[in-house]
Order: sequence, then C-alpha cells, then structure tokens
Amino acid sequence: MNINQRKVDYPVDKLFPNRWSPRALSGEPITDEELFTLFEAARWAPSSYNNQPWRFIYAKRDTPSWEKLFSLLGEFNQSWVRNAAVLLVIVSKKTFDHNGSPSKTHSFDTGAAWENLALQASLMGLAAHGMEGFDYDRAKKELHIPDGYQVEAMAAMGKLGKKEDLPAALQEREQPSDRKPIESFIHEGTFKA
Repeated sequence: MNINQRKVDYPVDKLFPNRWSPRALSGEPITDEELFTLFEAARWAPSSYNNQPWRFIYAKRDTPSWEKLFSLLGEFNQSWVRNAAVLLVIVSKKTFDHNGSPSKTHSFDTGAAWENLALQASLMGLAAHGMEGFDYDRAKKELHIPDGYQVEAMAAMGKLGKKEDLPAALQEREQPSDRKPIESFIHEGTFKA
C-alpha cells in the first residue's frame, strides 16, 4: 500500500507514513495556539513512573531568544532553519522526581514526547524537523541547563514552504525518505547482528 508516496508493508494509520521531516519552511509565524497545541500533544507521552522528564526550551522567530538558539546550530542547519517559525532545544531530566534516583529511560521517555509533538505537527499540516547538528555544550551552558539534565536534540518547526527556497543542494533531498524493512530491526528471542 502506498501512502504519501511511501510503501507500507502492513496496514497502519496514514498518520505514521505521512509524518516526515521537511526542511522547506515558509518563514511565516505560527500562533501561540498552534505552538501550545504541539506542547499539549507532547504532554501526553508515556513515561516511567509518570515522571515526564521532557523539557522544551523554545524561541519564536523575531524574538530576542531566537538568535541565542539559532546560533547554536551548525552552518548546514542554519542554511535552512532560517525560515523556521520556532526553534526548540529538547532536554531530559535524568532523575525521578519522586525519589531522586537515576532514570534509565529519561531519553526514551523524552523521545516519546518529541514523537507526539512531531505527529501532532503533521496532523496540523506543520513541519517539525529534529536535529543533532548543533553545539550541545554551548546549549547546556548558554541556556543555563542545570546538572541533572541532558540536552537531547534541537528541532525546527513551522509552516511548509517551497523546496525552491532551499539551498540548491537540499532541494532534491526534500521528499519523504523510505525506511528499512521490518526484518532489519526485529529479532525473535535473541539479538542477531
């Protein structure tokens, strides 16, 4: 079955193959209502002991915080992120609130919150593109992220733009990518390399 020009091997809701990470953004703002709807979706992610370790530091375009977050990005990501409406730094708390013990699943749980946000963005016709191409150490220092928290990723969000507005090298890559076959990542009974 083909959904969004992607072939699925088993019947899943179109929400999953329709979600992708576009880089072509319009530069238009998104409203607080839209932004907080994305955060509301993240809020409902599952987490160990209901700890909800995710934290989102955000900056809307044309605000004083924008340049601080934008400057953390590598040159490649800056080349297309300039048209985002919002930038996020995604952070996780490494310990449980109820007893202060280390949480082994803080990154896993925060990833679930990010996925909820990204799926909600897709449902709303918005783009949400996660990135690792930024300076993690500067983010921790310059955003005053305390010890006990881990910087996980950044994301750019906004309204969809035209691929022709991207740098030439990115234009032909601006399409939903395929996925590995299921058999490449499942293992029955024990891990097999």
